[in-house]
Amino acid sequence: MTTEAKAPASFGGRWTYVVVGLALLFVLMPFLFWNATWFGRPLTDTQLDKALADRAHPREIQHALTQIETRIELRDPSVRKWYPQLVALSANPVDEIRLTDAWVMGQDNTSAEFHEALKKLLADPQAMVRRNAALSLVRFNDAAGHDEIVAMLRPYEMPAPSTGILRQRLKVGDVVNPGTMLGHVDAGDRASTEARALVPGTLQRWLVQNGAQVAQGQPIASLAPGENMAWEALRALHIIGRAEDLSDVNRYTRGADGMSPQIPQQAQATARAIRDRTSTQ
Repeated sequence: MTTEAKAPASFGGRWTYVVVGLALLFVLMPFLFWNATWFGRPLTDTQLDKALADRAHPREIQHALTQIETRIELRDPSVRKWYPQLVALSANPVDEIRLTDAWVMGQDNTSAEFHEALKKLLADPQAMVRRNAALSLVRFNDAAGHDEIVAMLRPYEMPAPSTGILRQRLKVGDVVNPGTMLGHVDAGDRASTEARALVPGTLQRWLVQNGAQVAQGQPIASLAPGENMAWEALRALHIIGRAEDLSDVNRYTRGADGMSPQIPQQAQATARAIRDRTSTQ
């Protein structure tokens, strides 16, 4: 009888440990994932050296870049020892690394080596890399990326990634970010290429019908500018904008669908700055 009484207690005790252990896992696993992917986690100098050299894990390099950006903002003079590596990373084959690098190099407008690297990135094949480079150059009081910045206020025509039959996935009005799949292109023999957004924005309209034959590079969809891109472009044109840019800026002075009130406010300020600057020239 004593044995029978103890057995359930022992069984229940084991299950208590199991339940507690599972509960801890549910709490611990998201924390470990967050800690591993959060770019705000501080890195020591040794960890920065290791991360920048980790060609197998691009996110580790991105983490290091964001930490270097923080040090630049804090005016830490020791950060300059990594500047040659940042310049070298501007030629990295991974788009996300060049994109982050272009932004970070813009944080120190006293670096001639950054200035030269950013000008080269204006010819990058990836749109978001060119945009970040153009915005960073404004910090150097360099308007070399002017046309790229103005283009950020206009719809972006998404090119077909390959030749074949377009199969649409999203509908007009859907919001996209870089990497969002708009659809895919079938080339026959079960070969298919994903058509992923290259810039953030909203699907404004399809430029070809679903099921139509498209050629590689042919515009297939029009993406209206995303709010963050419009905001950054308007702020940059406040400094380097020209009289001929007013038509693009003025489209935002009355507001845009889905965008916050800060966009027309910035557009109005930018338009005034351009008129004031150009009237005295």
